Amino acid sequence: MYKLIALDMDGTLLTTDKKVSEKTEAAIKAAEAKGVKIVLASGRPLTGLNRYLEELDLLKGEDYVLSFNGGLVQNTKTGEIVSKVSLKGSDLKYIYKISKELNINIHAFSAKDGLIAPKTSKYTEYEATMNGIDLNIKDFNEVDDEEDIIKVMMIDPQDILDPAIEKLPSEIYKMYSVFKSSPFFLEFTHKEVDKGLGLKKLSEFLGIKREEIIACGDAGNDFSMVKYAGLGVAMGNAIAEVKEVAEFITTSNDEDGIAKVIEKFILNDSI
Repeated sequence: MYKLIALDMDGTLLTTDKKVSEKTEAAIKAAEAKGVKIVLASGRPLTGLNRYLEELDLLKGEDYVLSFNGGLVQNTKTGEIVSKVSLKGSDLKYIYKISKELNINIHAFSAKDGLIAPKTSKYTEYEATMNGIDLNIKDFNEVDDEEDIIKVMMIDPQDILDPAIEKLPSEIYKMYSVFKSSPFFLEFTHKEVDKGLGLKKLSEFLGIKREEIIACGDAGNDFSMVKYAGLGVAMGNAIAEVKEVAEFITTSNDEDGIAKVIEKFILNDSI
C-alpha cells in the first residue's frame, strides 16, 4: 500500500492556468481520507505554495512540504525543519560571474532577503508574481560570502538560455546540482539538494519506506524524485528524460493526470 504521494506543482498538479482541477482536488482529499500523505514538492519558495496548501487543506500538524527543490523540507503548520541545505554568497558570486560572461540574466533566493536580482527582467518579474513575493534589487558583488543562498537561477528565453548552457564550464556540474525547471529557468543548488534527496530525508523522518511512495513530475528538477520513488510517475507532458525513468505515464496536467494516478494506485478505481 502506498503511504505518501509527492507532487510537483507546475506542469504536474497545476493546470496550465495554475489551478488545481476539481477532479484532482477531490482525488487528493479521497487519498488523504485513506491515510495517504500528500506532499507538495516544488522549486518554489514556501510563500509560493501557501495558497495551494491552504486550498488543499495541507496545513495540518502532520503535513509536510518540499520547497526549493528539496533544499528546505518542513512541517507546513509548525514550521519544524526536517532538512535544510543551501549555498553561500560566495557561490552566488561565482555563478553571477559566469552569467555575465555568457550575457545571461540571473536571480537568486536569499534566506535573508528573499528574491534578489542585480536588475529586473521579464522572468524575474514572472517569478515574483507567480509566488506572490517582492523583488529586491541588489548588487550581488556586495552579498556577504557566508550569506545563505537557497538557490541561483539563470533566466532567459530558451533560444538564448540553451546555447549558454552549452558553454557552461564543466566544473560547474561538479560543484552544484544543475537542472532546468522550465524552458526559461536553469537552476543551481547545493550538490546535496534535489527533490529525490529531499523526499528521501522526509520519508526516513516519517518512517515511510521507499516502495510505499509515489512521486509525480514533468521537468528536469523532478527526475530524481521520480527515479527515487517506489512508483515514479511521469506526466503526459513530461520531458523525455523523466518519462524514461518512470514506471507509469499518466495523462497531462490539463487532463487530470494526477487524479488518474490516485484513482488507479490509491483508490483502486479504473481510469
